[in-house]
Amino acid sequence: MSSVGNVLRDSAARLKKAGARSSCLSSIEIMAHVLQIKRMDLYLAFDRKLSAAEKKQIDHLLSIRASGTPLEYVLGNVEFYDCRLRLTKDVLIPRPETEILVDLIVRQLQKEDLRGKKLWDIGCGSGCIGIAIKKKLPDLQVTLSDISERALTLARENAQLNGVEVSFCQGDLLLPFSGERADFLVSNPPYIPTGEYLTLGAEVKDFEPRLALEAGTDGLDYFRRLKEQMPAKLSSSAKIFFEMGYNQEPQLRALFDKAPWKRATAIKDWAGYFRFFLLEIE
Repeated sequence: MSSVGNVLRDSAARLKKAGARSSCLSSIEIMAHVLQIKRMDLYLAFDRKLSAAEKKQIDHLLSIRASGTPLEYVLGNVEFYDCRLRLTKDVLIPRPETEILVDLIVRQLQKEDLRGKKLWDIGCGSGCIGIAIKKKLPDLQVTLSDISERALTLARENAQLNGVEVSFCQGDLLLPFSGERADFLVSNPPYIPTGEYLTLGAEVKDFEPRLALEAGTDGLDYFRRLKEQMPAKLSSSAKIFFEMGYNQEPQLRALFDKAPWKRATAIKDWAGYFRFFLLEIE
């Protein structure tokens, strides 16, 4: 029988030979996932012998990872802003940058009386944004929407896993919200230009849903459509929170430079790029 330490070394070598990114980390994460222990606890279990069933499951997951499948899809889950989320290839993998957006929203809205207030998470995917916000701000009424039925099925499961009560609706951007108005709107829409999409790495382009990434020649298609739809769907002085591409701040400022839009603010991510665009409606 093989020990944890030996299998970890062999696994990392196998993934490195296959050209998998972060081969050591992937091996550790897969091992911890199969053994259902924390990563740090693996170092206390180096001499532990693996059962045949455990070794078989590890080999299976390593084969999937060696094929180029992103680690998050291999494991089927991810940690995001104090939430544990299930993942499938029907939705994007939540990024650390999006956790910054959630934190910005939580910090701003903590200052307000949220009783009776509505927030819509448009194009919710896995539900990471709306679920994380609701978990921190339980008084807020949160609705998650997406055009993809499979994405919404997963988001419902993630809401249940995290013990939050949110609403769901299916449809294209704001079209499903007939006769309703929101006090807050958040969206991490597709924003990658077609030309740039074609140059993305294989782990993104070959596995994550194109529908959630690509947004026309300049990457602004969804922002333009939201600009047209939002005035009829937002309450007075509603706040809007967008994630955007690293170089799109000037274009969004130009897009939202006239009434009814006001107080446009761009905020940087950890790398120093403007990645978040906040504004209000009169």
